[in-house]
Amino acid sequence: MSENAIVKLQQVQDYRFDNHFADVEQPLQTDEPAPLGGGNGPSPSQLLAAAVANCLSASLLFAARKFRVALEPLSCESNALVDRNERNRLRVQRIDVVLRTGQPVAAAANLERLLGSFEDFCTVSQSVAQGIPVHVTVLDADGTVLKQPA
Repeated sequence: MSENAIVKLQQVQDYRFDNHFADVEQPLQTDEPAPLGGGNGPSPSQLLAAAVANCLSASLLFAARKFRVALEPLSCESNALVDRNERNRLRVQRIDVVLRTGQPVAAAANLERLLGSFEDFCTVSQSVAQGIPVHVTVLDADGTVLKQPA
């Protein structure tokens, strides 16, 4: 099965663009942060961090439902570290993702299998990780670390 994820952009003004997604009525407006842009929407780096976080969250949720582990509602924070490379060009150096379960699940049956497999099914993070390190941490609702980067 293959699919195309098509986005069409239309410049609004300066570095601000309307992003039109197939089958989505309202466009998403993006912009570069000041001083280059006006910060009137998420930046491309923020969209990348959001895409990785969203895909990992959905993958964890899918696996939890498959293994019948109630961990909702999930929350997630993603941080794309943008820094200069050896040629002094800004690049996303790594993406750190912290997923938090909505309730305590540390004692749940099948939790180890769930946590050992969900990342492998995340299309976006596995694709991005081929060029940018993606570090994933999963926390229980009470802050217990369930999974951390190797």
